[in-house]
Amino acid sequence: DKTAIFFINHKDASMPAFSNYTYDELTVGQSQSLTRQVTEDDVKAFAMVTHDYNPAHLDAEYAADSAFKKIIVHGMWAAGLVSALLGTKFPGLGTIYLSQSLSFRRPVYVDDTLTATLTVKSKNDEKKWVTLTCEVTNQEGKAVVTGEAQVIPPTTKTSREVTALTDLTLTQTFSQ
Repeated sequence: DKTAIFFINHKDASMPAFSNYTYDELTVGQSQSLTRQVTEDDVKAFAMVTHDYNPAHLDAEYAADSAFKKIIVHGMWAAGLVSALLGTKFPGLGTIYLSQSLSFRRPVYVDDTLTATLTVKSKNDEKKWVTLTCEVTNQEGKAVVTGEAQVIPPTTKTSREVTALTDLTLTQTFSQ
Protein backbone atom coordinates (compact mmCIF):
# COMPACT_ATOMS: atom_id res chain seq x y z
CA ASP A 1 0.00 0.00 0.00
CA LYS A 2 1.06 3.56 -0.75
CA THR A 3 -0.29 6.62 1.04
CA ALA A 4 -0.41 10.10 -0.48
CA ILE A 5 -0.94 13.14 1.73
CA PHE A 6 -1.66 16.57 0.29
CA PHE A 7 -2.22 19.74 2.34
CA ILE A 8 -4.47 22.52 1.08
CA ASN A 9 -4.25 25.95 2.68
CA HIS A 10 -7.37 27.99 1.98
CA LYS A 11 -6.11 31.55 1.51
CA ASP A 12 -9.21 33.50 0.43
CA ALA A 13 -11.03 34.58 3.58
CA SER A 14 -12.51 37.63 1.82
CA MET A 15 -15.16 35.83 -0.23
CA PRO A 16 -18.46 37.75 -0.45
CA ALA A 17 -21.83 36.35 0.56
CA PHE A 18 -23.67 34.27 -2.02
CA SER A 19 -27.02 35.36 -3.40
CA ASN A 20 -29.18 34.42 -6.35
CA TYR A 21 -31.30 35.47 -9.26
CA THR A 22 -34.84 34.14 -9.32
CA TYR A 23 -36.45 32.85 -12.50
CA ASP A 24 -38.41 36.11 -12.83
CA GLU A 25 -35.24 38.23 -12.52
CA LEU A 26 -33.46 36.46 -15.39
CA THR A 27 -33.67 37.85 -18.92
CA VAL A 28 -32.46 36.48 -22.24
CA GLY A 29 -28.97 37.87 -22.91
CA GLN A 30 -28.16 38.47 -19.24
CA SER A 31 -24.76 37.09 -18.19
CA GLN A 32 -22.31 36.71 -15.34
CA SER A 33 -18.65 35.66 -15.16
CA LEU A 34 -16.17 34.11 -12.73
CA THR A 35 -12.39 34.34 -13.18
CA ARG A 36 -9.77 32.11 -11.59
CA GLN A 37 -6.09 31.34 -12.19
CA VAL A 38 -5.18 27.63 -12.22
CA THR A 39 -2.36 26.61 -9.88
CA GLU A 40 -0.28 23.45 -9.69
CA ASP A 41 -1.92 22.76 -6.33
CA ASP A 42 -5.37 22.95 -8.01
CA VAL A 43 -4.30 20.23 -10.44
CA LYS A 44 -2.93 18.01 -7.66
CA ALA A 45 -6.01 18.46 -5.48
CA PHE A 46 -8.34 17.74 -8.41
CA ALA A 47 -6.38 14.57 -9.22
CA MET A 48 -6.63 13.37 -5.64
CA VAL A 49 -10.31 14.16 -5.20
CA THR A 50 -11.38 12.62 -8.52
CA HIS A 51 -8.76 9.83 -8.66
CA ASP A 52 -7.78 11.05 -12.14
CA TYR A 53 -4.04 10.44 -12.05
CA ASN A 54 -3.55 10.60 -15.81
CA PRO A 55 0.16 11.43 -16.27
CA ALA A 56 -0.78 14.09 -18.85
CA HIS A 57 -1.87 16.16 -15.82
CA LEU A 58 0.86 15.27 -13.34
CA ASP A 59 4.07 13.99 -14.97
CA ALA A 60 6.16 16.59 -16.83
CA GLU A 61 8.38 13.94 -18.45
CA TYR A 62 5.37 12.05 -19.80
CA ALA A 63 3.64 15.27 -20.89
CA ALA A 64 6.75 16.43 -22.79
CA ASP A 65 6.20 13.54 -25.23
CA SER A 66 2.45 14.24 -25.59
CA ALA A 67 0.66 16.28 -28.24
CA PHE A 68 0.64 19.28 -25.88
CA LYS A 69 4.35 19.11 -24.90
CA LYS A 70 3.69 20.02 -21.26
CA ILE A 71 1.32 19.24 -18.41
CA ILE A 72 -2.31 20.10 -19.13
CA VAL A 73 -5.01 20.88 -16.58
CA HIS A 74 -7.93 18.43 -16.27
CA GLY A 75 -10.69 19.55 -18.64
CA MET A 76 -13.27 19.00 -15.93
CA TRP A 77 -11.41 21.43 -13.63
CA ALA A 78 -12.11 24.14 -16.21
CA ALA A 79 -15.70 22.93 -16.64
CA GLY A 80 -16.06 23.00 -12.85
CA LEU A 81 -15.95 26.80 -13.02
CA VAL A 82 -19.29 26.61 -14.85
CA SER A 83 -20.79 24.58 -12.01
CA ALA A 84 -19.33 26.97 -9.43
CA LEU A 85 -20.83 29.96 -11.21
CA LEU A 86 -24.24 28.27 -11.50
CA GLY A 87 -24.38 27.36 -7.83
CA THR A 88 -22.91 30.49 -6.27
CA LYS A 89 -23.61 33.50 -8.52
CA PHE A 90 -25.79 32.92 -11.55
CA PRO A 91 -28.52 31.95 -11.01
CA GLY A 92 -26.96 31.08 -7.63
CA LEU A 93 -28.32 29.60 -4.41
CA GLY A 94 -31.16 27.15 -4.94
CA THR A 95 -30.38 26.47 -8.61
CA ILE A 96 -31.08 22.89 -9.71
CA TYR A 97 -28.68 21.64 -12.39
CA LEU A 98 -30.61 19.53 -14.94
CA SER A 99 -28.15 18.95 -17.78
CA GLN A 100 -24.87 20.08 -19.29
CA SER A 101 -23.23 19.71 -22.69
CA LEU A 102 -19.53 20.48 -23.03
CA SER A 103 -16.97 20.75 -25.80
CA PHE A 104 -13.31 20.96 -24.89
CA ARG A 105 -11.74 23.34 -27.44
CA ARG A 106 -8.09 23.70 -26.42
CA PRO A 107 -5.77 22.73 -23.60
CA VAL A 108 -5.48 24.60 -20.32
CA TYR A 109 -2.08 24.92 -18.65
CA VAL A 110 -1.00 25.63 -15.08
CA ASP A 111 -0.95 29.41 -14.46
CA ASP A 112 -3.61 30.07 -17.13
CA THR A 113 -6.31 32.50 -16.02
CA LEU A 114 -9.75 31.23 -16.94
CA THR A 115 -13.03 33.13 -17.13
CA ALA A 116 -16.31 31.22 -17.12
CA THR A 117 -19.24 33.16 -18.56
CA LEU A 118 -22.88 32.08 -18.48
CA THR A 119 -25.48 33.80 -20.64
CA VAL A 120 -29.23 33.22 -20.55
CA LYS A 121 -30.12 31.75 -23.95
CA SER A 122 -33.80 30.98 -23.36
CA LYS A 123 -36.49 30.63 -20.72
CA ASN A 124 -39.31 28.09 -20.55
CA ASP A 125 -42.15 29.85 -18.72
CA GLU A 126 -44.24 26.67 -18.47
CA LYS A 127 -41.57 24.62 -16.68
CA LYS A 128 -39.65 27.60 -15.20
CA TRP A 129 -36.41 26.21 -16.74
CA VAL A 130 -33.56 28.27 -18.17
CA THR A 131 -31.00 27.33 -20.82
CA LEU A 132 -27.64 29.09 -20.53
CA THR A 133 -24.73 29.17 -22.93
CA CYS A 134 -21.46 28.39 -21.19
CA GLU A 135 -18.04 29.55 -22.26
CA VAL A 136 -14.72 29.28 -20.48
CA THR A 137 -11.95 31.37 -22.00
CA ASN A 138 -8.24 31.66 -21.23
CA GLN A 139 -6.26 34.85 -20.62
CA GLU A 140 -5.97 35.34 -24.39
CA GLY A 141 -9.77 35.31 -24.77
CA LYS A 142 -9.69 31.94 -26.54
CA ALA A 143 -12.46 29.46 -25.73
CA VAL A 144 -11.23 26.38 -23.86
CA VAL A 145 -14.66 24.95 -22.97
CA THR A 146 -18.05 25.71 -24.52
CA GLY A 147 -21.51 24.28 -24.04
CA GLU A 148 -25.00 24.71 -22.68
CA ALA A 149 -26.56 24.11 -19.29
CA GLN A 150 -30.19 23.65 -18.42
CA VAL A 151 -31.24 24.64 -14.92
CA ILE A 152 -34.22 25.34 -12.73
CA PRO A 153 -33.47 28.70 -11.10
CA PRO A 154 -34.74 29.46 -7.61
CA THR A 155 -38.12 31.07 -7.12
CA THR A 156 -37.20 32.77 -3.84
CA LYS A 157 -34.61 35.51 -3.42
CA THR A 158 -31.98 34.58 -0.83
CA SER A 159 -28.40 35.19 0.26
CA ARG A 160 -26.03 33.38 2.57
CA GLU A 161 -22.53 33.84 3.96
CA VAL A 162 -19.86 31.64 2.41
CA THR A 163 -19.03 28.63 4.57
CA ALA A 164 -15.58 29.25 6.02
CA LEU A 165 -13.06 26.67 4.90
CA THR A 166 -9.91 26.00 6.84
CA ASP A 167 -6.86 24.02 5.85
CA LEU A 168 -7.61 20.60 4.43
CA THR A 169 -5.55 17.45 4.38
CA LEU A 170 -6.31 14.83 1.73
CA THR A 171 -5.03 11.36 2.47
CA GLN A 172 -5.38 8.45 0.07
CA THR A 173 -4.10 4.92 0.26
CA PHE A 174 -3.46 2.99 -2.93
CA SER A 175 -3.65 -0.80 -2.97
CA GLN A 176 -1.70 -2.71 -5.55
